[in-house]
Amino acid sequence: MLPQTIAVATLADLPIAAQALSTAITESGCTVVAFEGEMGAGKTTLISALAAALGVADDVSSPTFALVNEYRDGRQQPVYHFDFYRINSVAEAEQMGAVEYFDSGYLCLVEWPARVADLLPMPRLEVRLEVREDQSREVELKIID
Repeated sequence: MLPQTIAVATLADLPIAAQALSTAITESGCTVVAFEGEMGAGKTTLISALAAALGVADDVSSPTFALVNEYRDGRQQPVYHFDFYRINSVAEAEQMGAVEYFDSGYLCLVEWPARVADLLPMPRLEVRLEVREDQSREVELKIID
């Protein structure tokens, strides 16, 4: 099943890609999902589409300054969305309770996971976004253990 690649030719393809990602998350059994990709690759946009596929009714935006946003999925379960781009140290992530979130058993969607790699549990699902020359995206999924 994994690794898997999902093609995203245009923004119109995002709902289908998000549903495929939702299915892969469920099948992987991983509650921590690490989103890798260069600045502007579409990590937050994909997470927003994923949240919609999960039944999140709120507008999803990057928690760049708050570090974490909490949403509720269609079953009223928490979904945590992290953006560690502006974090200064692993210790800062520890102080804000990142490990407790990761160990909660609830879905944790993590942007810029390399900045807190030492805190991330295994196994986890890695979602790597690659921008192609034609501006389409390729989303590669694999379990890191």
